[in-house]
Amino acid sequence: QVQLVESGGGSVQAGGSLRLSCTASRSTYSGPYMAWFRQVPGKEREGVARIYTLIGTTLYADSVKGRFTISYDNTQRTLYLQMNSLKPEDTGKYYCAAGTRASVVAAHFDYWGQGTQVTVSS
Repeated sequence: QVQLVESGGGSVQAGGSLRLSCTASRSTYSGPYMAWFRQVPGKEREGVARIYTLIGTTLYADSVKGRFTISYDNTQRTLYLQMNSLKPEDTGKYYCAAGTRASVVAAHFDYWGQGTQVTVSS
């Protein structure tokens, strides 16, 4: 069973930066697509960024383009999300996910981390 463990969340003021990390606990293949989602209470889980780990192709939600960068270190089996120029609306619980489908729909991902909270104050 693949386990994904996130870290790096926290509280920051608007305009600040955070870097999230997500490490796979085993070398078991979990699919070439990895992504970051975020969720706030009462809303569906929203896709933030996705990467095709084999060649590094990325996809971003319009709301984070130019501010967030997703990357993957194959040797460390670690997914990153560098978040700059953070806004209060970026607040939420951030989850990493892995799967075999080129999708930004949460239901299409097979493996999930436990989530890490990001809070951005104005």
